Amino acid sequence: IELCPPGKRFMITMVASFVAIAGQLLMPGLAALCRDWQVLQALIICPFLLMLLYWSVFPESLRWLMATQQFESAKKLILHFTQKNSMNTETDIKGVMPELEKELSRRPKKVCIVKMVGTRNLWKNIVVLCVNSLTGFGIHHCFARSMMGHEVKVPLLENFYADYYTMASITLASCLAMCVVVRFLGRRGGLLLFMILTALASLLQLGLLNLIGKYTQHPDSELQLKLAVGMSDSVKDKFSIAFSIVGMFASHAVGSLSVFFCAEITPTVIRCGGLGLVLASAGFGMLTAPTLICIICILLLPESRNQSLPESLSNGEHYTRQPLLPHKKAEQPLLLTNAELKDYSGLHDAAAAGDALPDSAAANAANGL
Repeated sequence: IELCPPGKRFMITMVASFVAIAGQLLMPGLAALCRDWQVLQALIICPFLLMLLYWSVFPESLRWLMATQQFESAKKLILHFTQKNSMNTETDIKGVMPELEKELSRRPKKVCIVKMVGTRNLWKNIVVLCVNSLTGFGIHHCFARSMMGHEVKVPLLENFYADYYTMASITLASCLAMCVVVRFLGRRGGLLLFMILTALASLLQLGLLNLIGKYTQHPDSELQLKLAVGMSDSVKDKFSIAFSIVGMFASHAVGSLSVFFCAEITPTVIRCGGLGLVLASAGFGMLTAPTLICIICILLLPESRNQSLPESLSNGEHYTRQPLLPHKKAEQPLLLTNAELKDYSGLHDAAAAGDALPDSAAANAANGL
């Protein structure tokens, strides 16, 4: 995403997600061809050996080199790009290379993720996203276990492949829904919506299902008692599967959006560290956090749609919270962005000039204003 303009970042990320889902859909076919789990494991590991060549094939992020003041390496990379693209360095209209030459003497300035603790807003944003990542991926696993727990009672889920492709289809539907929701509601609004759906699915599955059959009327005969118990169990299983599907759908979106959101609002100098914290929280997702707390925490996050990627810690601090709904024209917004701030320095000059004028001239000037 460091290579993409603001309007294309989410689209490129979703393309990568769809490629991962395609691999998930092809996995059962590969397992059927191998027939032996040792052979399957070897085939899965072999492609990762190509990652050893990653450092020589792909260049370093130019954005990260510039943000950490590694101007010598950035200059070499820019010259490499110009040679590969057959560009003429003399057509540098913005004067990037001359300015870069002036900064070559500066020492590199790498930033450790620990310095995030000294910020006011940045550490809160990362902690909130860590909690949401932990909850999203953790409760997704719980919903999947709940759905697979009904394999014996539901014929559709007795087959392993049907169960596997059902979960893959839910993941695909979740990614498609993210494309639409994030486009209209933004990152924070989409994260809030999917977290509310996850919380509702969890609360309904835990609370509503326990009430089914509790307040049913006591039957008169033993036969009616067996029919009532069987009907109650059947209804509970159907509701449990439905809530599990909704929960898996929403929780996958929560976890994926949390990782992507962190990549956008974390400054370039510590972006890898921030992503590492969020992904580590997802690894501990087996212990889910209360979802209602996450809903409140999401409201504290800023909106990063169509915004430039922050480069330094000070830039990351400028990502302040905006209201979810746009303010009306007649209303004064509670939080103003940098673009909305007005320069009122001219009023001080006018006031100073008014003090120097006679009383009559100052009064005429005030009437004119």
